[in-house]
Amino acid sequence: MNPIREQSTATAENATPSDLTGLCRWGGYGAFALLLYSLGTLVQVAVIGAGAPSDAAGIFGMLRDHPIAGLLRLDLPVLLAMPLYYLVFLGLFAALRRVDLSNTVLSTSLAFAGVTLVVATPTALPMLGLSEMYSAATTEAQRAQYLAAGQAVMAIDVWHHTGALIGGILLQSGAVLICWVMLRGVFGKGTAWLGIIMHGLDLLHVLCGQFVPAAGAVLMAVAGVLYPFWFFLIGRRLLQLGAKKSSRSMDSLLSAG
Repeated sequence: MNPIREQSTATAENATPSDLTGLCRWGGYGAFALLLYSLGTLVQVAVIGAGAPSDAAGIFGMLRDHPIAGLLRLDLPVLLAMPLYYLVFLGLFAALRRVDLSNTVLSTSLAFAGVTLVVATPTALPMLGLSEMYSAATTEAQRAQYLAAGQAVMAIDVWHHTGALIGGILLQSGAVLICWVMLRGVFGKGTAWLGIIMHGLDLLHVLCGQFVPAAGAVLMAVAGVLYPFWFFLIGRRLLQLGAKKSSRSMDSLLSAG
């Protein structure tokens, strides 16, 4: 083999991983941010409960009396945390693309589409605005109008809207697929199987919750307890990969110098 060509090929292969070092690091940061979000959600459920009143008048009253707790129970943190999945899946793509490029691209695409659909769903902030207008209303006709608008928003919130439902299915399907790719290398098999089980349960929750709400709630509760462990494992591994590739790149630069 031509030694010059062999040297060029080896150099390209060694340089390619370092090109995506930043994605691994940012994916790790995103995973640890989602870890904090998951722990915060568990604390929130234990302290102020989960869910919100089933009617617009109840939600308006909750937001009037306890606005911060009301926004938390209307899942505002969900929409704030969801974009972090972009970072996580970019990091997983950078780490796993050499293991199985086609499935890694597919899983990342599914997750990106799913997150985008979920964050586009109206929820807490529209209800907050309607609550303020409801409180300021001076006639029964105005109050009835705002109540009707509130009911309409509730019908298309993050748990009921078709876009959010499809988004959840896409996100969880992409997550199960990327965890299946993990079984083939880079991440530990324990991390991969934990992700498959956890995201599989959450996928069943999204599907079953529409028809058997009680079963969906149980599946979501079980999956929710597992999330902090998975985020910690993948966050730690992504940061390790980012640090390792950065060190390798620096060593190459020093050797070249």
